[in-house]
Amino acid sequence: MQYQNILTTCIYCGAGCGLYLQVLDGEIVGVLPAKEHPVSQGKLCIKGWNAASFVYHPDRLKTPLIRRGATSPLLAGGTEGGFEEATWDDALSLVAERLGTIKTESGPNSIGFLASAKCTNEENYLLQKFARAAIGTNNVDHCARL
Repeated sequence: MQYQNILTTCIYCGAGCGLYLQVLDGEIVGVLPAKEHPVSQGKLCIKGWNAASFVYHPDRLKTPLIRRGATSPLLAGGTEGGFEEATWDDALSLVAERLGTIKTESGPNSIGFLASAKCTNEENYLLQKFARAAIGTNNVDHCARL
């Protein structure tokens, strides 16, 4: 048996609490707070204690899906309205292509971005920077402001 404690950042809010994933033979078996972490200082909220509970859920998506079909505004062909597994390169290329088309046809302010409290502050900063610098819109919102 191989046991590891892997230091990581909690995914449930932007506070950035530190926790250890307890890994036994390559599988997450538990969570421990990081005592020396400057943010959480050895404490975790209930979400942090359960931060790994979604990893092995049977409904979790593990690969990008692309909707293909005649009813899809994204692509024609494939199964009517169904999703097909895609590579990350294909999925990201499709998103980039569609965002470029929408920006050209309808203008940058026709696109909006919604940031997430489950991302770190740095990830949310990158999203708003992408929205403003690459797309050219200030239409950025965040679910935590409600």
